[in-house]
Amino acid sequence: MNKISIRKIGQWIGLMGLFIALVTAVKLTATDQSVHALPEYAPRTGEACATCHVNPGGGGPRTLRGLLWAARGRPDQVPQLGNILLAPGVDDGAELYDIACAGCHGLAGEGLFGTVITGSGLRESKIKSTILRGRERSGMPGYEGQFTESQLDVLVAFTAGIASGSIDPPPMSYPLPPAEFGCSPTPETAVCGGN
Repeated sequence: MNKISIRKIGQWIGLMGLFIALVTAVKLTATDQSVHALPEYAPRTGEACATCHVNPGGGGPRTLRGLLWAARGRPDQVPQLGNILLAPGVDDGAELYDIACAGCHGLAGEGLFGTVITGSGLRESKIKSTILRGRERSGMPGYEGQFTESQLDVLVAFTAGIASGSIDPPPMSYPLPPAEFGCSPTPETAVCGGN
């Protein structure tokens, strides 16, 4: 075979793979199937994508539980991590929210994959039980044993503050002062800084 036909075969295979992935995604959406993990693992694990992946939609980097699960050959049970804290030494509610919640619920609680928190009026008791036990149907994993009591208290208080509107959510960006160019070449023809 010549180089042109091999390239065309490769392009054809790539297009067919894309088409199959698109058809599968449309079928899953159209049939209203509840998928709690990547489709090929959902029947086996019953876990949310965010249990094993940093991105709740799956793919990309894995969480520690996801890494252990993959290293063990992807068994039916995702391993539990007893006595391993999600954010050791962190005691600020906003920082804990950023670490544990913002990936799904958005930096300002606006809801990305997860429920909108900002202005939702969720009560502290509901927030705490959801953090600890998760919500299987919505794909939220439980975090029981992954926060200290004091961490859990400040995280719940911060999240409840966003939900009630008594705490402003973190800004979406932080303005930086304009860059200062402090180079003054001597003599005038010299180049200053950079490559």
